[in-house]
Formats: sequence, structure tokens, C-alpha cells
Amino acid sequence: MSTFKDNFSKQAEVYVKYRPTYPTELFEFLKSITAEHKLAWDCGTGNGQSAVQLAQFFDKIYATDPSQEQIKNAIPDVRIEYKVENAETPSSLNDKSVDLITVAQAVHWFDFSAFNNQVKRVLKPNGVIAVWAYGVPSINEKLDIIVKDFHDNVIGEFWLPENKLIDIEYSTIPFPFKEIETPEFFITKRVTLSEALGHFRSWSATQKYIDKYDENPINSLSQKLQEYWVEVETQKEMVWKLILKVGKIV
Repeated sequence: MSTFKDNFSKQAEVYVKYRPTYPTELFEFLKSITAEHKLAWDCGTGNGQSAVQLAQFFDKIYATDPSQEQIKNAIPDVRIEYKVENAETPSSLNDKSVDLITVAQAVHWFDFSAFNNQVKRVLKPNGVIAVWAYGVPSINEKLDIIVKDFHDNVIGEFWLPENKLIDIEYSTIPFPFKEIETPEFFITKRVTLSEALGHFRSWSATQKYIDKYDENPINSLSQKLQEYWVEVETQKEMVWKLILKVGKIV
């Protein structure tokens, strides 16, 4: 069993407030390629952002996360059963019981071998696994340069090897399943400057910077962005490209 790296409990409330939601079209696509829609397992559910959207398309969602704080802040829904549990040890799931397994913005933290063994155990024949993530958002050319500098240089020392798997679009993660071709999906969200800063505050590397240096790097980032944002209450469109891998058991 892997050792749980708790990178999000400290900023769980910030995470639930400022992390973007996923496009409905993604879940419509996953439903369309899944034979039955009785049970979905959302691993590393965090605050349940993916689980609550899945609940529109599946009868029951089993949503797990090893962080007690994340589960405490999870979005309630009668169709969702939340549980503090590692993805590598889903003790309440029976063999061949799950129609769809989803992992949103989390699979890079897993013990791949142990998790993939569980996928093969609990997934029904013809069941589907889908893992996805998003990296640094795009706003416009000038703001993107500032955000990239913040991500790569200001807090760059605090990104872990697992985080960097997103930078290379999950190209090296073990995925021993028959891959299914997918459309491209994007997350879009209109945000004020304050809301954009809240998102950057939710990054695990930002929290680690604060812990080490006892100062918040978002303050200087705010000043740099404000120069080009101008009217801070003006909403601008943030866009994240989804990195998506979907497959079935071979």
C-alpha cells in the first residue's frame, strides 16, 4: 500500500471554493461508452466535484479520498456515498461490481500497480476507467506569461515529481488497459482577479511555499496580474485543457 501524501488538507476549503468544475460533455461521453449505469467509483474524489456530476448519470456513486478534510468539505448528494479511503484499498467494493471508475486530478498521486490491480478486480466486464487532469490555465498572452513564471519559478521548487506527470500529459503513467479514443475537452470559467488568485492559492506548491517561507506568494502575484487585469472585478475567461485517458480491461 502506498503512503498517502496529504497535499491538500490544509487548503481544503480554498480547494472546494476555487477549483473549476468539469464540462458536462465529459460525463455525457463517459455515460455513452459505458454499458450499464448502476455504480461509478470516483477515486481521489477530493471535495466531490467529479462525483456530484457523475451522480446525474449513474444510480450510485462511491466516492473515496484519503483526506478527512477533503471529505468533510465534500458536496452532499443522496446518490453519493463518501468514504475516507485509499484508492489502492477500496474495501467496500465487491469484485466486478463497478461500471465506471473515474479519477479526476488525482491518479498521479496513486501507487499505480496497486491501484491498477484494484481496477481489474472491481470493474465489470466491459466496464470503463477514465483518468483526467488539467494543468496551468490560459487567460491571455500577457497574463499567461506571469502565471507561468509563478508556476515554474516562484513556487517551482515545491512541485513534486507526481505533479510533473501532468506537465507531460500523463504520457508516462502505467495504463494497462485497452485505450479508447476520446474527443478533446476543455474547462472554461469566467473569473475575477480575486477568483483567479484563489485558484492559484489552491495549488499544493503554493501551500508548501507558505509553510517554508511564512509568507504568501499570491500577494506579489496579485500585483503583477493587476497591472494587466486593470479592472479587478472584470471577469476574464480561464481555459484548462483536459488531459484524458480512457480504457477497458484487455
